[in-house]
Parts: sequence; structure tokens; C-alpha cells
Amino acid sequence: MARTPSNMLALGTKAPHFELLDTVSETMLSLDQVKGKKGTVIMFICNHCPFVIHVNPMISKLAKAYKPLGIGFVAISSNDVDNYPQDAPDLMKIKAKEEEYSFPYLYDESQEVAQAYDAACTPDFYLFDGNELLVYRGQLDNSRPGNGIPLTGTDLKNAMDALLAGKEIDSDQRPSLGCNIKWK
Repeated sequence: MARTPSNMLALGTKAPHFELLDTVSETMLSLDQVKGKKGTVIMFICNHCPFVIHVNPMISKLAKAYKPLGIGFVAISSNDVDNYPQDAPDLMKIKAKEEEYSFPYLYDESQEVAQAYDAACTPDFYLFDGNELLVYRGQLDNSRPGNGIPLTGTDLKNAMDALLAGKEIDSDQRPSLGCNIKWK
């Protein structure tokens, strides 16, 4: 199991725009269509990564809890499906239903969106404010497969709570850790 950290895109970065295929609805969706009024969580994930499999229950739970509060959620898979066929769009659709994702699961075939976000690993989390400026990037929490630390979503949850309360988000943020994005 590779242990690749996120690259930690600079805070204040404007969210790069995209239009990608949503594997669930089989329609093209843009950032403007998936963003929330108060903020947006963009997650780079995939089907097969053990780190993503580990956090799936929590990301589903957080999305269901925070979407009604004005936080949009979207997941993007940018993996090379020629060499990692388990991450293909038809299987992404199945995974989204199995995990009860309440958010779009987009396919970044060209990998241009992952590059624009400087994404490095799965999972990789980004929280943008209502003006599409990056206020949090990094880990969901300290839990990793096999480390015995309970899955809580604390780091991302604290950032979303501060954003919603109009409070400053701590700039001391820890990188996510996971499998590297499978580049072509």
C-alpha cells in the first residue's frame, strides 16, 4: 500500500473550474453546478484504494450532514483506467450506489483536473469557501487503514464548522495520505 501525501495547494487558491462526466447521472457537471452556497468539498478518490475504502463511510456521513447546511460535495476519480480497470466509470457508478454517495462521482479521464488541483493521492480533500477560495486542504482525520485510530472526520469537520460559523480556519493543516493518483 503506497503512502503518498497530498501536495497542499496554497490556501487562498481559486478553485479551478471543471466540467466532467458524473458517472452516476451520466451527465456532464461543472463546478458551478456542484458547489454549495457556503462552501464546497472536492475530494479526489477512486474505487480500489484501501485508504479511500477506509474513509468511505465517513465521507458519505459528512456529505449527508453538511449538504443541508450549504456545503456542496463532489468526488473526482482521475486514475488511469487502462492500467487500473477497477476504477473505470461503469464501476464508479456501482461504487457510488454501494457506498450511498449523496454527491456526484466525476470521472477525470484527461487527468487535467487533478493536475489543476495539484492532487497527489486518494483520498485528497479540498474545502473552498463560498467565493471558491481554498480554506482547507489535507486529511480527513488521523485514521488510516490498520492504525487503530477511530474514523471521525475531525479535521475536515472542524474546517467546515469554522467556515459555517464565520470563524478563521486554522492554517496548520496536515496532508492527507493515501495511494498515489495513477497517472497515464
